Amino acid sequence: MSTVIDQAVQARLIASAARPRAVPAHLRYARTDPYAVHISFPPAASLDGAEVEWAFARELLASGLLTPAGRGDVRVWPCGPRRTVLEFHAQEGVAMVQIDTEELRGFLTASYTLVPAGGEAGLVDVDSEVAALLRQA
Repeated sequence: MSTVIDQAVQARLIASAARPRAVPAHLRYARTDPYAVHISFPPAASLDGAEVEWAFARELLASGLLTPAGRGDVRVWPCGPRRTVLEFHAQEGVAMVQIDTEELRGFLTASYTLVPAGGEAGLVDVDSEVAALLRQA
């Protein structure tokens, strides 16, 4: 069984321009980081021409499909029956993208097959993680 789920999705970048523009995005979930979902955007979608990656809680994505969720750097909320908005806050500003809700649900379903909800803690070796942090300090 694979330990990583990678899924390409089509996102619509919401900007101050009259029409949103389509940008490819890539969702990733790995058993080695069971609490997090990663989403990356190509260099063309960023202000500085570099690839952008965000990591946020899988639970935040699941909650945001149903009701507005998040208070920090990443916020997620449903936008009608077919789209979900992901809002990213950084020093440079705010970026918002819309992604097809069914694509996100499919991705989450696959992630729950890999690691069931509530099963994340059994995959994290807290002692090793703390030791690694202390070595870096």
